[in-house]
Amino acid sequence: MLPAPPLDAESTPFYEAAKEGRFLIRRCTRCNEPHWYPRSLCPFCFSPTEWEEASGRGTLMSYSSVRNGDDPYVLAFVQLEEGPAMLSNMVDCPADQMTVGMAVAVRWVDAGSEKAPCFAPAGG
Repeated sequence: MLPAPPLDAESTPFYEAAKEGRFLIRRCTRCNEPHWYPRSLCPFCFSPTEWEEASGRGTLMSYSSVRNGDDPYVLAFVQLEEGPAMLSNMVDCPADQMTVGMAVAVRWVDAGSEKAPCFAPAGG
């Protein structure tokens, strides 16, 4: 199980939607750029942003196997279908079966009392 994420006013809507299986990102109300990590001000033009539901699909851009004692995991850099890139974990796929460019989809993993977005091969 992943550690519980810290919740605050900016992250709580994301984790509430995650409990329903919905993946949210934020989009700027001025320049229309989507971004990850969700924050209330656009990292491109510093204007307000709003939540929108995203597909949860993307492309594996890079990955690295990490050994943490007896609990190895795969750290992944995923380009979301909507545009932003995010750092997450890959699950349900051995590292030797992963390929850069493979289609992935969000998988919700228990993280304390919350659900954390990880990725797995799409269609799997």
